Amino acid sequence: MGKARAGSGHWIHHWNPEDREFWKREGSRVARRNLVLSVATEHLGFSVWSLWSVLVLFMSPATGFTFDAGEKFLLVVVPTLAGAALRLPYRYAVTRFGGRDWTVFATASLLLPIALAVWVIQWPDAPLWVFLLAGATAGLGGGNFASSMTNISGIFPRRHQGRALGLNAGGGNLGVAVVQLLGLLVAATAGLGHPEYLAAGYLPPAALLAVLAARRMDNFTAVRARPGALREALGSRHTWWMSLLYVGTFGSFIGYGFAFGLVLQYEFGASALEAVSYTFLGPLLGSLFRPLGGWLADRWGGARVTLVDLAAMAAGTGVLLLASAHHSFTLFVAAFCVLFVLSGIGNGSAYTMIPAVFAQDAEKAVTAGEDARPAFARARELSGAVIGVTGAIGTLGGVAVNLAFRACYDGPGGTGDAAFTAFLGYYAVCAVVTWAVYLRGAPGGGPGTGNSARRPEVSHV
Repeated sequence: MGKARAGSGHWIHHWNPEDREFWKREGSRVARRNLVLSVATEHLGFSVWSLWSVLVLFMSPATGFTFDAGEKFLLVVVPTLAGAALRLPYRYAVTRFGGRDWTVFATASLLLPIALAVWVIQWPDAPLWVFLLAGATAGLGGGNFASSMTNISGIFPRRHQGRALGLNAGGGNLGVAVVQLLGLLVAATAGLGHPEYLAAGYLPPAALLAVLAARRMDNFTAVRARPGALREALGSRHTWWMSLLYVGTFGSFIGYGFAFGLVLQYEFGASALEAVSYTFLGPLLGSLFRPLGGWLADRWGGARVTLVDLAAMAAGTGVLLLASAHHSFTLFVAAFCVLFVLSGIGNGSAYTMIPAVFAQDAEKAVTAGEDARPAFARARELSGAVIGVTGAIGTLGGVAVNLAFRACYDGPGGTGDAAFTAFLGYYAVCAVVTWAVYLRGAPGGGPGTGNSARRPEVSHV
């Protein structure tokens, strides 16, 4: 087996995480080291990606800004859209250049959107297009998710992927909550007139993490993509069904995370400081509960957990409509926080369905007489490709969420009821799809049944 050498920058060959002896002897130690830095750099990426969702709360007439509701929602749509567009290229890049090399580049590149935010937020008279351009560069942080998750999915064994992907994504998602907590700290100490302090605080961590990634991460041949894997993934029906589900789970998380503060301002007339005081709650809870979604999926099955989660999200959205009708701020915030929790769980459970679906297809191929090694190698390649496509399309759900809110609040006296009604309907559709495609008639409860520990391992994969 290839020995891992920290900071070597070489490709680690013959990586075989499904071999239990190799995993116990050295694989787990190397994988955990790379996971820690993957979580840290992805966390930074999410923080930078969602930076403008906090900065817009500082942009009021009192601080010299005159943007209306539609323009502010546009300022959070643009980074979301840019992040979605970068996810597929980033997924491909990590398979081409390696986890270590691409993480170094991607982390160092975050210095650009941070520096632009520091500069432009001190220029309230700048035209809208300047802010939109600065916000678009923040999408670089959104691309990090796809490369990071593809890398981690290739270096952990199937029996540990739910937990590993959940920790990686949950730790990254926490960046949304942390940047909002830091925004609250800046507002409470320096006042609403110095949002540049928030952006500037991310310059040292970005530089430090780029150096640490260069010194401590590795490149894995297991993550390298076979030519044509993406094209094959695009032809799989699972890619599009899982993308539909991920729009509902991750799209809700990132869309609500970016819009929460503005919704509180325009739905209830909350001040900037009041909005900043609540915005971190939802993303914090959603991030903390994402690993639980992976764990539940490993135990009970990804399809089962996702179905229950989506049904609960539909019910939670109904409570939001009730809170809006009664103009209850407390119930509204509580219901929103529950939706964040459910979106986090759904993120974890839906993501674990992807490798499970293709692993089951590989098992069927082996049962039909195909050699185990190429069958499971193909399953891992397709899983990585589908993770990239699903992540990109799922992020577009966040764009749709913010565009829906923009349409609702772009005018005096607007409410979010029409948007919430549309979201409720979408969750119901996703729940039906989960049941019809992945649970109805599926043996053992469908993909990600949590029974992998009881099935014989293919040790030579």
